[in-house]
Amino acid sequence: MKQRPKAPFSEEALQRTLVRVLRPIVRLCLASGLNFVAFSGLMRRLFVEVAETDFALPDKKQTDSRISLLTGIHRKDISRLRVSELTVESLPAPASRTSRIIARWLADPRACDEAGIAKALPRVSSDGDFSFESLVAEVTRDLHPRAVLDEWVDRGLAMVDDQDRVHLSAASLISSGDAETRRHYFTRNLHDHAAAAVENILAEAPPFFERAVHYNNISDALAARLEEASREEAMAMLLRLNRLANGAIENDSGGNRRWIAGVYVMQAKDSPVESGGGESDE
Repeated sequence: MKQRPKAPFSEEALQRTLVRVLRPIVRLCLASGLNFVAFSGLMRRLFVEVAETDFALPDKKQTDSRISLLTGIHRKDISRLRVSELTVESLPAPASRTSRIIARWLADPRACDEAGIAKALPRVSSDGDFSFESLVAEVTRDLHPRAVLDEWVDRGLAMVDDQDRVHLSAASLISSGDAETRRHYFTRNLHDHAAAAVENILAEAPPFFERAVHYNNISDALAARLEEASREEAMAMLLRLNRLANGAIENDSGGNRRWIAGVYVMQAKDSPVESGGGESDE
């Protein structure tokens, strides 16, 4: 029988870690009107679900008693909590297609340069030229290109010049569009980063790449300079990866795997609460 990995934290050490890790989440909860009572109820249900799905013994039915032992939640509450489902939001289809169209624009050599900078595209095809209409049609047949363009112009994702050429707006690279889509990407990115980090600390050999470079006690000017440089470097890397993936996916046989590469950049004032008086490389 495969044994569970050795606990990477003592309970006391993990509590100290969670104070820092969860502080931004608590801030988000309070800003959104989610109080402790509602949050604790959600956590009770989540503890039960994770215990049920991730900590079951091989070839044995996960019982209420075992879940109670793992979670510390009273057994009489376990059966009630097990029948309720936690809903997980998915990316709305129109937003997903928008992301796919933008990804193709930034990867297809007919639509961008070697650095992944989007070209201005004719709105409609002329003499066989690749156009915005062609771009949309190659990604989806469910949406009319004109409807997509009107929506993008309204949202500030694109603009049309006096030569009837469509330009991809910088706003499409800076934000994820509407509030619903931003919430989705917030959820997915934060989940995937946390999942990779947890897997790395639970596994004997960390399976995922997770690195950071950071400097403390620097000036505002240097922090701003480093932030600008890191944004440029990160965007260049993401554009290269997008071109690689977009070109390779055309001949991919398909499967049940997914891949994501993300980057975060942050600068902030040091504080005893956030830095704990110092920070070491990991």
